[in-house]
Amino acid sequence: MDKIKIEPISEEDLEKRGINSWDVWEKEPSEFDWAYINEEHCYIIEGHAKIETEEGTFEIKEGDYVVFPVGLNCKWKVLKRIRKYFNFK
Repeated sequence: MDKIKIEPISEEDLEKRGINSWDVWEKEPSEFDWAYINEEHCYIIEGHAKIETEEGTFEIKEGDYVVFPVGLNCKWKVLKRIRKYFNFK
């Protein structure tokens, strides 16, 4: 299985890819299990979370562009209220 991909993205790329027009998801600090049946691309608008997987723990924060692969089972730990643009591929 592929790992979570995390990379910074420029404001120019946000506009080019139309990310600012994607739906927004937000969540208060909490913990929950999640399974990805589709590949998700997202841009973290604000907040901080740890994502625990079989491959290790990944931290995501404001400004990160994140790709969650199909088939990923994980546990989300939202440490600071998170808001993200998201799109399923």
